[in-house]
Amino acid sequence: MKNKLKYIIVCLFFLFCFINNPIYANEDFSFDVSEIQILDNGNIIKGLKRGTANSTDGLKIEANNFEYNKETNILNAVGNVKIVDTNRNYIITSNEISYIKNLEKILTKGFTEAFIESKYNFKSNNVLFLRNQSEISSLSKTNIIDDNLTLYSLDSFKYNLKNKILKGKNINIILDYSKPLQETDRYKFKNGIFNLEEKNFIAADTKINLKNDLFNVNKNNPRIYGASSKKTGDITTLNNGVFTSCNINQKCPSWKIEAEQIVHDSQKKKLLYKNALLKIYDYPVLYFPKFFHPDPTVERQSGFLMPQLNDSETLGTSFHIPYYHVISDNKDTTIKPTIFDKNIFMLQNEYRQENANFSLITDIGHTRGFKSTTQNNKKNSITHLFGKLDLNLNFNSFESSKLNLNIEKVNNDTYLKIFDTNLIDKSIKPKDQNVLNSDIEIQLEKNNFQFTSGLTVYENLNGLNSDRYQYILPYYNLYKQLYSNNLFSLNLISSGENTIQDTNVNKTSIVNNFNFLSRDLITNNGIKNKFGFYFKNLNSLGKNDTKYKKSPQSELMSIYNFETSYPLFKLDEVYSNYLEPKFSIRFNPGDMKNYSEETKQISTHNIFSINRLSINDSFESGKSLTLGLKYKKEKIEDINNYFEIDLATSFREKVEENIPFSSSLNSKSSNIFGTTKYSFSENVVLDYNFSLDNNLKNLEYNNLGVKFAYNLLTTKFNFVEANKKIGATNSLGNSTELNFTNSSIKFATRRNREINLTEFYDLVYEYKNDCLTAGIKYKKTYYQDRDVKPNEDLFFTITLYPLTTYEQKVESNLYRN
Repeated sequence: MKNKLKYIIVCLFFLFCFINNPIYANEDFSFDVSEIQILDNGNIIKGLKRGTANSTDGLKIEANNFEYNKETNILNAVGNVKIVDTNRNYIITSNEISYIKNLEKILTKGFTEAFIESKYNFKSNNVLFLRNQSEISSLSKTNIIDDNLTLYSLDSFKYNLKNKILKGKNINIILDYSKPLQETDRYKFKNGIFNLEEKNFIAADTKINLKNDLFNVNKNNPRIYGASSKKTGDITTLNNGVFTSCNINQKCPSWKIEAEQIVHDSQKKKLLYKNALLKIYDYPVLYFPKFFHPDPTVERQSGFLMPQLNDSETLGTSFHIPYYHVISDNKDTTIKPTIFDKNIFMLQNEYRQENANFSLITDIGHTRGFKSTTQNNKKNSITHLFGKLDLNLNFNSFESSKLNLNIEKVNNDTYLKIFDTNLIDKSIKPKDQNVLNSDIEIQLEKNNFQFTSGLTVYENLNGLNSDRYQYILPYYNLYKQLYSNNLFSLNLISSGENTIQDTNVNKTSIVNNFNFLSRDLITNNGIKNKFGFYFKNLNSLGKNDTKYKKSPQSELMSIYNFETSYPLFKLDEVYSNYLEPKFSIRFNPGDMKNYSEETKQISTHNIFSINRLSINDSFESGKSLTLGLKYKKEKIEDINNYFEIDLATSFREKVEENIPFSSSLNSKSSNIFGTTKYSFSENVVLDYNFSLDNNLKNLEYNNLGVKFAYNLLTTKFNFVEANKKIGATNSLGNSTELNFTNSSIKFATRRNREINLTEFYDLVYEYKNDCLTAGIKYKKTYYQDRDVKPNEDLFFTITLYPLTTYEQKVESNLYRN
């Protein structure tokens, strides 16, 4: 009886489930729904209140309501429709669909979203899905997002699930849509065929906009346009293409390269052009049958750099086009040929190498065809070699250990003056056109210990062959702090060198300095005092030298210095005032070597220095008192409005014949030295240095500088005059600059008033925007030196950013040689 009861309960349970979840099946579909209705003699089947319809080939459709027409074999589903095809790995969601089973066609109405292979998310409207062809399409605007956050926007599309081919019209692609548009690459095609898996495509009317800051300039809009394009693997080809990096505006770009074909090799990271034409503001400038440059993703890439065109009375017209070659990750070279119309040819090669422990740069040049007036007008070859090596020795016993090697060599004395040395890297370019310096030096440093030693060779290009060289081999400099506390410090400074100069003049010296220096000792009323004891041991040996004897000599010297100052400060409602009187007393009980003919210049900047004469092997002789006064008045609310003056002079017990006469410190009463600076505002600044003789009648040195800046204009005047015992100089220089929105004019000149001659003119016009810099430089010189004649030069340069980066600069140094 109990078993029969259990059987009845189970039957009732299954009957209840069937009534609430009716299941209907035929040869095409089976329905599992909450409620089912069968109409029209079984031809119409309706599923209500949410359920699923499963096809016999693995398609599962979820919806709120179904209606299946058995005669037409069409299934309509409405309300939160979800189609899942596990065999083809896709999911489609929509609010309403029609599934035409006989044709295996699914049509959606309204917004539709499809998830394919968990890689691609399609968002569209009114989508058609052909199951037999594995093809999904729509004539409505569609967005597709892949698993790399690439966004495809299309006016219409057709996508094949098997071969991953996407076809569409008016296609916009954003490589990373999570970023702002200006920070990612954007593609636009009129129509195209794309392989989403391999990322290959064929397209018409192509526009590729690269991220704005690709070249570290946010104003740039780098882009490549083409009539058609194709990508296969690493190669992207654009036909009838245009490339520029200029900002997008209503006008034509500042520059662009038009080409029959532009090929981008993403593996080699190159853009290659066929039959390329460079246009500046739509005017044809240069034609290149073949041309290439690095693509924007790399910093170092082999290729030609931008050319430079110059014109000179001395050398004629020249054309310079460098070629940059990457040898490896840490090595590269630049080959720099220059062709002149006067049958002169120059070839330079610059080599660079960077390793973990050293840095090397060299520049080797060879010039043929130059006629030197100093060599009977015969054609000759000119060569140069410049190099610099910085090597980290990594000695464990020192915090820093380095070896530095520098080489400067030319075989023509006027080479650096005649040829454009702007082609040489500034780090190895000789600092002086008249003196070459080659040396090797080791540097060691640890705590309060510093040591340098090396060999140096100087070559005076203005000197005779017999005495143009000076050799210092070897030399050393050592600094060691022996003791230090809150009251004083004791230091050892030692140096030595062996010098050969003027053919047969030899001298050797070792100088040991022991310096006892007190800290600032400040009294209760604010007076600041300090003192120092300086001891020098000179060991010397000379041959044909005026200062050192033939036999070894050892000398002891000393000088004692006491210095005091009384800084005062006053503050009112408008100005802050600072006044500091200062004096020092120094005493040398011994004598000094004869430096009376040496040229030494004293100013307020060095007069209180213990070695104000910059002499290594002697102390300034005699007793002297140095007085100084410094005053500054500054407007509190405007720090650009101030006045300051610094005055100093020196007195001594008697005339010291061995002190340099040019310094005036040898007299009982020296010149009065002064420095004053007056800033009316940030627009007008006056700077004046002077030296007034002790009878207050003659200004023996004047250096007056005036700077005026207002709106677009900045101009500087500099007047230098030296006479009497200080020297014989009289010159007036000016540099002026006008800065407009996208252009500037710079001018510099200097006139030698001593000989009534203008030495040079430099005039530069420069135009610059976000992607182009064009410069014209006019340079005229009036001096003459062997092969160097009075000359006029005209330089034209153009920079197409980022293809090259070169800018013309006017000479701003009014004291150049």
